[in-house]
Amino acid sequence: MRKPFHRRYSLSIVLGILFVVCWAVQTVVGWYEFADEQRSHGELPQWIGEGGYLMSWARATFENWQSEFLQLFAFVTLSAVLHHEGSPEARDSDEQTEAMLRRIEQRIANLEVSQSE
Repeated sequence: MRKPFHRRYSLSIVLGILFVVCWAVQTVVGWYEFADEQRSHGELPQWIGEGGYLMSWARATFENWQSEFLQLFAFVTLSAVLHHEGSPEARDSDEQTEAMLRRIEQRIANLEVSQSE
């Protein structure tokens, strides 16, 4: 039986909802901050147009995305190239595991040979 859609993609759904909620909160809070600043300068706050909130909002959104994607890209790229010796991601631990498996297989083979004699 196949799982329902919301069970198969629950992580994506939750992360998508969190993203939209955070973006909405950023938009609302940003608007109030922008409007207060405009009023303090004796100007009428506007959503669009010259000096409107839309440009400020787009800039803040782009700056946030740029910094987060750059951080994530750097983390993923560097962790794919660099590693700590002995960590699960390190090649040396893969080689050690393979050597241990070869020793175990050899011991099993030796036991099988000695039992058959």
